[in-house]
Amino acid sequence: MASVTAAIVQMDAQADPQDNRRRAEALVGVAVDRGAELVLLPEVFVFFGEMKQMKSHAEPIPGPTTDMLQETARRHGIYLVGGSFFSTIEGSEKVYNSNLVLGPDGEIIAHYRKIHLFEIDAPGEVVFNEADLVEFGEEVVSADTPFGVVGLTVCYDLRFPELYRALADRNASIITIPAAFALKTGKDHWEPLIRARAIENQVFMLASGQTGIKPGGFTCYGRSMIVDPWGTVIAQAQDSETVITAELDMDYLAQVRKAMPALKNRKL
Repeated sequence: MASVTAAIVQMDAQADPQDNRRRAEALVGVAVDRGAELVLLPEVFVFFGEMKQMKSHAEPIPGPTTDMLQETARRHGIYLVGGSFFSTIEGSEKVYNSNLVLGPDGEIIAHYRKIHLFEIDAPGEVVFNEADLVEFGEEVVSADTPFGVVGLTVCYDLRFPELYRALADRNASIITIPAAFALKTGKDHWEPLIRARAIENQVFMLASGQTGIKPGGFTCYGRSMIVDPWGTVIAQAQDSETVITAELDMDYLAQVRKAMPALKNRKL
């Protein structure tokens, strides 16, 4: 496949799982109407309430969100990277931050559990430690598709280039990052990090962000974007709930890698 139309859904998810799932499903429909074959949802798109409520809104897999994602992918015949949601761990008080990929037949083709968990201590602005309630994932995960290998990451993973290089070593042509970057960090770090990961690994980066003010006052940055292997931003959202699309030209990716074979030139 020489190209694929990709879409990013940017959401202002709140604390009502049923409403969040309904809106996510509707926005995927908008993406499909625009020709999307690959759609990415944002991190924690099912429930974005206060941390103390998170455990009570975690779900088993399969469960309501898995069912919705499978049915949506099947109905539209698309590859759906299902953002992330909190999934239960049998026998544990903690949960996983889970990222599923569904094929056009609705089957789960990959399940990534977020490896790097967000920690920030900026008193008066943002104080947060995801590991208080979330268990660390351990496995690097990718999904094979007709348009190439899709590497899976979530939010804070963006700051750890070794994960992206591991996905490049699997010959990833696209790397997805559903996220919920805080305004505090997003305004300075979001775009530079996404473009850097695209450039150094010569991949398309699909970065879907949460937007809006959440319960408890946590403010998300938004600005979802699609970046090509040269590091050019080819589609970008602002700070509202929306859908953006772009054509991912795999011939162009091959040209970039041939012109500057950085991945082959590595010495370490």
